[in-house]
Amino acid sequence: MRIFKTKAFERLIEDAGFTDAELITAAGEVNRGEYEADLGSGVYKKRIARSGAGKSGGYRFILYFRQDERLFFADMFAKSNQANIGPKVKRWYKKVAREYLGFTEDQLQARLKDGWIKEIVP
Repeated sequence: MRIFKTKAFERLIEDAGFTDAELITAAGEVNRGEYEADLGSGVYKKRIARSGAGKSGGYRFILYFRQDERLFFADMFAKSNQANIGPKVKRWYKKVAREYLGFTEDQLQARLKDGWIKEIVP
C-alpha cells in the first residue's frame, strides 16, 4: 500500500510532533481494519494517541483510503478542539477523497512533483 500526506496535513503534524514512522504504523492499522469510523466514500477517521496520553484524549486523523492500494493523511484535529465532524465538512471530505483515490499514476506523479502531496516510504 502506498502512503501519502497532503501538504496541509504535513504542517499540522509538524506542530503536533508526529513522525512518519507513527504515520506508517497508523496506516498499517487502518489497512487491517483498525479505525474508529468509516465516514463513507473512502473517508475514515482514526484516533492516534497524543504523546503521554491515551487515544481518548488524542488526535483524530482524517484519511482517504482504499484497501491495500493507497492511503492519504488529509486532516487532523485534537478531540479537545473538535468533537464531531459536521455534515458540510463530511461532504467536502468525501468529494476530495473521490478525487484523490481516483488519481491515475500520472496524476499522482504530477501532485508529488508539485508538492501537493508527499509519499511516506516505509
